[in-house]
Amino acid sequence: MTIFKALESAKTENGNQLSIVEKSVDDLPEGDILIKVNFSSLNYKDALSASGAPGVTRNYPHTPGIDAAGVIVETNDSNLKEGDSVIVTGYDLGMDTAGGFGEYIRVPASWVIKLPNGLSERDSMALGTAGLTAGLSIQALDDYNSNNGFNGLSAIVTGSTGGVGSIAVMLLSKLDASVTAVTGKNTQKELLQSLGASEIVSREELSELCRTPIGKTIWDFGVDVVSGNILTLLLSSLKPGGAVACSGLVGGPSFESSIFPFILRGNALLGIDSVEIPLERKLQVWENFASDWRLDLTPLVKEVNLEGLENEISTILSGGQVGRVLVNLS
Repeated sequence: MTIFKALESAKTENGNQLSIVEKSVDDLPEGDILIKVNFSSLNYKDALSASGAPGVTRNYPHTPGIDAAGVIVETNDSNLKEGDSVIVTGYDLGMDTAGGFGEYIRVPASWVIKLPNGLSERDSMALGTAGLTAGLSIQALDDYNSNNGFNGLSAIVTGSTGGVGSIAVMLLSKLDASVTAVTGKNTQKELLQSLGASEIVSREELSELCRTPIGKTIWDFGVDVVSGNILTLLLSSLKPGGAVACSGLVGGPSFESSIFPFILRGNALLGIDSVEIPLERKLQVWENFASDWRLDLTPLVKEVNLEGLENEISTILSGGQVGRVLVNLS
């Protein structure tokens, strides 16, 4: 019987408490594939699950972690072999299925992607769901633009010091777009410049630049993880034929917009889901990151072990996280 360590969140009279516990693989749910997790990453949804936020995880005690990369230990799927390095992100992992903040997970084969050649387990989790979401956003914008690329185009990225935003800034810059980064963290301008942002504006400056219900045309495309008033401003300021890829709600679940951007400029709002989409679409993005989209994420990544996760969860819940937190379980 294999015993392993996991970060567990348990409900108490004083709210959810986190602790490192020992578990047995026999405690894991049924599934096709048993994986020894070597790396995971911290996302906002993990922090919500860990803290017992309503509507995220139903049953506690629970091990969060919506991302995992590691090696197959047991399999009953002929397409996935023992010893294969694999990635699991999204679906129910870390929500109500024990997640990547444990040294082992057991999941359905339909959740598992073989690690593409050219991408290490560590690099895949430095990207994690945040990188996958950024990649899906940019792929959706490129598809909308008839796959003509981003060379010479202008793009705006909100939440630009967070996981999705920072990777989107890097990737759009790599693809030769001129990138405006929106941030509420004025102390991070140097970082954003190093990631490739050509212009950095605060949320207050964005409000001065943009006018609702429709204002001057400024950007071709946008990647938005904030929603709320920020998304309202972006939609009012796109050039004709432009689009915003939206994947987050840090600024709230609702936004206001008139019909003008859509009928006067032919603009589009593209919703991005990184959780329940087919494996083939996820694999395409991972393969891109292993080749043409390869990024050096060193400036963005802070590496911790399981014992260091609790502090990072507090930081992300308070809005203080910058870049990515990689969790090393190897």
